[in-house]
Amino acid sequence: MVINKRVIEATFLKRPNRFQAYVNVNGEEVMVHVPNTGRCKEILIPGCTVILREENSPLRKTKYDLIAGYKNDKLINIDSQIPNKVVEEALKNKKINKLIKYNKIEREKTFKNSRFDFKLEDDKCNIYYLEVKGVTYEYNGLAKFPDAPTDRGRKHILELIEAKKEGAGAGILFLIQMENVKSFSPFDEIDLKFGNVLRNAEKNNIDIFAYNCSLSPNYIELKHSIPIFL
Repeated sequence: MVINKRVIEATFLKRPNRFQAYVNVNGEEVMVHVPNTGRCKEILIPGCTVILREENSPLRKTKYDLIAGYKNDKLINIDSQIPNKVVEEALKNKKINKLIKYNKIEREKTFKNSRFDFKLEDDKCNIYYLEVKGVTYEYNGLAKFPDAPTDRGRKHILELIEAKKEGAGAGILFLIQMENVKSFSPFDEIDLKFGNVLRNAEKNNIDIFAYNCSLSPNYIELKHSIPIFL
């Protein structure tokens, strides 16, 4: 997908809270919105180059969203709204082999007490629930999720297991918002409970996908499936 709004480079200064950061734009200190509640501490380091997307809405306090940053020479998209858009595009373009047969694609559909990112349906009315998680943490080519404890993420997996038991298809897709990663694993050091639930999901035949992305400052697209080690 192409990011149609104007994007510019800036220098990261500080992040006083989850939603706000300060950057240097052409010598001026500017407050920007951070569309990611994760820590991103290994990316948002003072002095690093970041990518801003211009919004210019009169209802906003900030002119820009901070959507990506460079970790050394690796560009990492951190916009938490991007993964669902990228996956929806990939589903429509039949880029996820196991899900090619599903032609009806609906966003934000509920099952019991959860709202899953996608409800898919094939021509025979078979239903498949898909949850998407954006991944921004990487170390030495190894991508991990989550970068902060996530009770909500664990709840989603438990509901996927319930959906599977009731006859629906179910899967979770980890979209790694960068290029050139070797593998994906749950980040047990951060949230062992999430890792254990994910391993239990595999035992209950929940599909687990991990894909990296092809990206530039104004473009991001689902690219390749990568190995998963649980």
